Amino acid sequence: MRAPHSLQLRLGLAVGAVVTALWAAGALTTAQLLRREMNEVFDSMLEETAQRVLPLAVTEILGREGATGPQTVPVIRAHEEQFTYVVRDASGAVLLQSHVADPAAFPPYAGPGFSDTPQLRIYSDEALRGSVTISVGEPVAHRARLAGKVQMGLLAPLALMVPLSLGAIALVLRLGFAPLRRFRLRLARLGAADLSAVETRDLPAEVQPLAETLNALLARLDAAFQAERSFTANAAHELRTPLAGAIAQVQRLRAESTDPATTARAAEIEAGLKRLTRLSEGLMQLARAEGGKLRTGAPRDLRLVARLMAEDTARLAGAAPVTLDLPAAPVLSDLDPDIFGILVRNLVENALRHGTPGAPVTARLAPDATLSVENDCAPVPAETLARLGTRFERAPGAGKGSGLGLAIVRAIVTRSGGRLDLASPLPGRDRGFSVTVTLPPSQPG
Repeated sequence: MRAPHSLQLRLGLAVGAVVTALWAAGALTTAQLLRREMNEVFDSMLEETAQRVLPLAVTEILGREGATGPQTVPVIRAHEEQFTYVVRDASGAVLLQSHVADPAAFPPYAGPGFSDTPQLRIYSDEALRGSVTISVGEPVAHRARLAGKVQMGLLAPLALMVPLSLGAIALVLRLGFAPLRRFRLRLARLGAADLSAVETRDLPAEVQPLAETLNALLARLDAAFQAERSFTANAAHELRTPLAGAIAQVQRLRAESTDPATTARAAEIEAGLKRLTRLSEGLMQLARAEGGKLRTGAPRDLRLVARLMAEDTARLAGAAPVTLDLPAAPVLSDLDPDIFGILVRNLVENALRHGTPGAPVTARLAPDATLSVENDCAPVPAETLARLGTRFERAPGAGKGSGLGLAIVRAIVTRSGGRLDLASPLPGRDRGFSVTVTLPPSQPG
């Protein structure tokens, strides 16, 4: 059987077992000591009884007037006789006995002192130079019964004390491990890209080094990620100016050239430079989505941003206006408006670029801040649909695009605590593609 993995459970079981064993050992040891003391007390009582009864018996025997044979001490009232005795003469004949004594149970006198039979614990003594002897006996079962009651009296409370002790141990351990649970919850509340240090002041001294090591690891990871994002953003930003200059030069070359081959080659170069420009812009957006602050804590109406970005994206793409469905009431969210604009632009741009040319694109913003964008296209295979949203992943035959649009959207949704759902074909149809973004509730400012 494998040992439990929980440290709290293992400590509880270990301490509980030790406490139970100590309780039981203490009870048994006390019972043994009490039994020894009881034997000494009862032996003393046997000896004292013999020494008190023997002089009285001698007086009784010497004072008889012609009476012969054994005499039984009369009973004043009925009672359970624990001590019995017999008085004999030098020949062993019984002269006097207690009212329930069985002379056959008493062995012949063999001198003063204690002796044992299977039934009795006996003390014997003599008077008149051994002419009169007395044997006082106590049933062995009497002592055994009393010893058993003492043991039960000591062990019975364990049935209550052990569970109470185990419960107290479990409570103390739970309270002791509470700082660890709070630390785990604080760690779990960190966002997907939040690598800030976690508070460790209330942790026990034994766990502090581990928590500090974890925070140091988080700091190193955060520095590495920040360096990666900074490099990506800076590289993309630095490319914008030379790319714009190169595009301008190629466009001028096309305008001045009269050679069809040169013009065609310039057009290809211009298209490649424009793709590189879109890629650099996508990388800057991705860097901001993965490293920037996404939520402001101050709710704003998203409808204006959605309308501006949808119309502007369709105009730049040279496509028909996007069908935009907006609610009449404000749609409030604390998502940064610029970040929401990047999200809307990428979703609409993807729908226009990869949808059927001339087919309508629909963008719908629900009152609960759920944004969905739908376009017509051939159904996307399930295995491809599962990969969409990773960097540079495109559907087969997509052709245009850098494969960053949905990656940017996924980064925004994941870091802001929302949900992204992709579906193809559209419900109730055999074609189409839809993206649904469920934004999280606003955080208090």
